[in-house]
Amino acid sequence: MPRTAREQGKTGYYHIITRGNAKQILFEDNKDYSFYIYLISKFSREMGIAINAYCLMDNHVHLLVYDPVFNISQMMKKIDVTYAKYYNEKYERVGHLFQGRFLSEEIDNESYLLTAFRYILQNPEKAGVAIASEYKWSSYRYYDTINSFVNTSVFTALIGDWKKYTTFISLQNSDKCMEFDTLSNDDEWALTVLRNTISVSSGTALQKLSKHERDKCIRKLRDKGLTITQIARFTGLNRNTVSQAK
Repeated sequence: MPRTAREQGKTGYYHIITRGNAKQILFEDNKDYSFYIYLISKFSREMGIAINAYCLMDNHVHLLVYDPVFNISQMMKKIDVTYAKYYNEKYERVGHLFQGRFLSEEIDNESYLLTAFRYILQNPEKAGVAIASEYKWSSYRYYDTINSFVNTSVFTALIGDWKKYTTFISLQNSDKCMEFDTLSNDDEWALTVLRNTISVSSGTALQKLSKHERDKCIRKLRDKGLTITQIARFTGLNRNTVSQAK
């Protein structure tokens, strides 16, 4: 079965996750982390994509990007292919390094943009690895750095100076963000279930329904195992509308 094409979002902001195959360790030493960050810098510039935040954990990577031209797939392919070749040669291994395609989630409002930004930078702390401000392999320290490939201008405008930023990052998130483990079934499965469950050719048909009928369909999809992220992506409804369906 051919893969489902990724849909272009309206805001241009996306949360991206890529993970090692079967939770394979991606970074064995400092040079590995540094090389992957170099690749993010190199290929994001080539593809015209702004990197707003990043965090490299031992077996997965989080990125927050602004991609108005929808070049995410090309950028991630270049990064993953180049890094996999480097890693396999260095550690004398063969086979897939990354777990299938990366995950991407459109960020459709300002509130969730801030939530995703904080969530990504809090990753080391949530994992018990290091305090967010002290973790070497995230973009935390580049918040207001001009000479960096990390572009945080939208966040400095929304959050304020460094002191307000550190306070903001330390706060608890009120909303959960996308994680690999939250998607127990892939998008091809989800799209098939959506079409069969609510008998439509496209999930966007839900936008034309009354609130009562729309919420009824959302509940059915949730009961079938689709996540809020998947339903929002396939229907074009925002996350709040999906999560609040009663």
